[in-house]
Amino acid sequence: MPATGFHTFRDQQRSNWVRIRTLITLRWVAIVGQIAAVLVAIRVFGLQIEVGLAVLVIMASVIANVASTYAYPESKRLSESQATLWLVFDLFQLGLLLFLTGGLNNPFAMLLLAPVTIAATVLHLSNTIFLGLTAMSLTTLISRHYLPIIDVDGVVLMLPPLFQFGFWAAILIGLVFLSLYARQVTTEMHAMGEALLATQLALSREQKLTDLGGVVAAAAHELGTPLATIKLVSSELIEELEDQPELLDDVQLIRLQADRCRDILQSMGRAGKDDLMLRHAPIEAVLREAAEPHLHRGKSVEFQIAPVEGAPLTQPVISRRPEIIHGMRNLIQNAVDFSHSGVTVSLSWTQDEITVEISDDGPGFPPSVLGRIGDPYVRRRRQAVDTAKRPGYEGMGLGLFIAKTLLERSGAQLTFANSRRHGHASWTGQATGGAIVEVVWPRGSLQTSDDWNSAPLGENQRIDV
Repeated sequence: MPATGFHTFRDQQRSNWVRIRTLITLRWVAIVGQIAAVLVAIRVFGLQIEVGLAVLVIMASVIANVASTYAYPESKRLSESQATLWLVFDLFQLGLLLFLTGGLNNPFAMLLLAPVTIAATVLHLSNTIFLGLTAMSLTTLISRHYLPIIDVDGVVLMLPPLFQFGFWAAILIGLVFLSLYARQVTTEMHAMGEALLATQLALSREQKLTDLGGVVAAAAHELGTPLATIKLVSSELIEELEDQPELLDDVQLIRLQADRCRDILQSMGRAGKDDLMLRHAPIEAVLREAAEPHLHRGKSVEFQIAPVEGAPLTQPVISRRPEIIHGMRNLIQNAVDFSHSGVTVSLSWTQDEITVEISDDGPGFPPSVLGRIGDPYVRRRRQAVDTAKRPGYEGMGLGLFIAKTLLERSGAQLTFANSRRHGHASWTGQATGGAIVEVVWPRGSLQTSDDWNSAPLGENQRIDV
């Protein structure tokens, strides 16, 4: 699809996803947990730790939270640098607290994973890597340097060296794995959200165009009567003012402008669909309407219409739904863009199904992405072809996703394939190359009823005034 001005997903916008209030709440939870852990350690288990220093470290978080609460409104969203500094502070606060309470001998060392995981969801990749490396460095540092935990009997609580090494390795592996997992899931989630938004915008645009056609046709009809009255009155005035040339010129101008209005209304009527197929049309007409913007781009677009043997000869009459028109238009555009010489649009139907197959003689879909065709932001053809044949193409990878989403919304099932790989043969029986997209609808979900109300309303009446 061409550039539309739609802003795609950007990593640098990640920090704007989260409000400062959310991070403040998470920090309060961490503070409560840290206080509870210290109290349990000294009151329940009688462990000897640097309580005074630990309290000071916890109070630093409390002060930072209180200051942030009063300094910023609840709706405040952090910038990239602010979010990075916020998480760095939390990371060092937790690292210092672990240093005072046994280092990696403290089972709560696993909480070092939390700031990095949050960073993976809200920060740019470079800042996420920085937080990850910082967390790894702190983990390594506190594994070697820390204040020991002493129990009530004066025994130093330490893990065996092998377990310490395993715990250190597990934290480092967890930092990498959880960060990658959180980032990938978050990216895919927001990519899907933005792609669905683009789909909705495309559908809304197509719906407005369809509605506009109806408004135009109705305006052409409703304005015919007052225009006829104006022309009739002006004709009578011309006869009565023959002896007053100064007024006659004005009345003749009115008559001339009335004629011009008549021509404009006739043109508007044609723009509003000559046969008023605003609601229903034969499926071939809908396909040709979808293909119309791409019929004169230097590539041939051939339509092959034939019922399956035993099926009714009459074409199905379907609703002119915007999602069908826009979805098929995107598929045809994609085929025209990448074809060498032409595209074939094949329409067939049975008693139960309607099938449209769009095939081209281009390079086909890359095998590496064939199974992911229709996912958002997946480049559907080779990059070299993109650059050579689509110099002005934005390359968002949304065209087929939008088409697939809109058509599936109408009840269709889509299949993407390469004709050579699948041994596909054309209607003439000749082996063909290029990509193939097959769209299949259950006939009942697409075809309108055959009663009078679903038939075309006929041509707009000529305005004779």
